[in-house]
Amino acid sequence: MGRQSQQESRAPLMLRPPPPGEGKRGEQGYLAYLLRQAQGATRLAMERSLAELGVTSPQFVVLTMLKAYPGLSGAELARVAMLTPQTVGVIIRNLERDGAIRKTPHPVHGRMLQWTVTPRGAALLGRCRRHAETVERRLAAGLSADAQRTIRRWLARIATDL
Repeated sequence: MGRQSQQESRAPLMLRPPPPGEGKRGEQGYLAYLLRQAQGATRLAMERSLAELGVTSPQFVVLTMLKAYPGLSGAELARVAMLTPQTVGVIIRNLERDGAIRKTPHPVHGRMLQWTVTPRGAALLGRCRRHAETVERRLAAGLSADAQRTIRRWLARIATDL
């Protein structure tokens, strides 16, 4: 056997990880890893869907949270959107520039700014929601209404208990 083939025979085999859904990336995996894997797949699907509208997933989340909870400050928005204050600052500037949101001073704490969705932002959010609903339907495919409720309850409990 030549020198090169001896070295090759001693080299460890490089195994490729299994695709999502198999091995430790499937039902044998750790819950925390599987949640992260699912979140990554969901975010990618959402980003691809929203790209047609020129909207990013974080922008969609900010619009959604402002529609649900009007008058949030930038800091509050960062917390509920699970984004850094710096990221929210950039998103706010871009959405305000595009006329999707507007700021008003807080009625009591005048230096604190409150953000709300404009009619233009609400229309954009409506278009985004239609795209997001496609991803939501894919997430819920094959799940009964009871199973969906159980999963929502479980995910919400994780957020409050950990």
